[in-house]
Amino acid sequence: MKLSAVTLLATLGSAASFAPSLVGSRSSTALFGRKPFISGNWKLNPQTKEEAVALASEIASSITDDSPDADVALFVPYVFIETAMDAVDGKLQVGAEGVCPEIQGAFTGAVSASMLDSVGVQWALAGHSERRVIFGETDEYINGQCVKLIEQGMSVMLCIGESEAEYEQNLAGSVCAVQLKKGLAGISKEDLDRVTIAYEPVWAIGTGKVATPDVAQKVHAECRSILAGMYDQEAADSIRILYGGSVTPESVDELMAQPDIDGCLVGGASLDSAKFSRIINFQ
Repeated sequence: MKLSAVTLLATLGSAASFAPSLVGSRSSTALFGRKPFISGNWKLNPQTKEEAVALASEIASSITDDSPDADVALFVPYVFIETAMDAVDGKLQVGAEGVCPEIQGAFTGAVSASMLDSVGVQWALAGHSERRVIFGETDEYINGQCVKLIEQGMSVMLCIGESEAEYEQNLAGSVCAVQLKKGLAGISKEDLDRVTIAYEPVWAIGTGKVATPDVAQKVHAECRSILAGMYDQEAADSIRILYGGSVTPESVDELMAQPDIDGCLVGGASLDSAKFSRIINFQ
């Protein structure tokens, strides 16, 4: 990769980590300054520190001077964060899979934004469908996570997306509008350079189903229109919207060719270094 994440952070400062650049591989990216962003979400994997070190090291080694000029990040379990940071040696960002919207107090099992910040984390996920559905995190709770991360000077990847039933009822745009408006409540246009959106249709996560590039592009464009209404067109054109949902080496190139798809949030394939390396090195 032509410019490592650490070098970029040192230049811009942590408050603007991964801010949109003027370099991109596609016409829309170059026009609006949206630098591609490839990220992996390890979820409840792997099972040992040794496995985490091996996987992170293999992924980092796939980023070379010939790789696309893109930001790369891994969102990993809390216990592996510092280990993974050491393993990747500054070639990519290591983020957290979640955060508590409280800073301190009687919240057993929680991890705060300030705790993450203190060990060098600059990115965290918020709103992933598994957190919404399995753990009952509400839009209000997710908004608290987003706001707290921004207040801490960190960055957030807000995940949004509809269920299969909602998709079949043509409600994808409506669901995304609610989740965007509630998730970003209280976040100003000036702070959007530290926000990335990940559109993940719930019916495609871990199922092997992938929204066709045309379907994904349509929803991404609709999300950008929603953001223009919430802020303005300049803000909407600048924010990165990633696609997530069973992204594979076979699907990534066509997805990344779409004008409003600025990257991918990858689940299962990020646990296979060969597959994720191919996704990082999309064509």
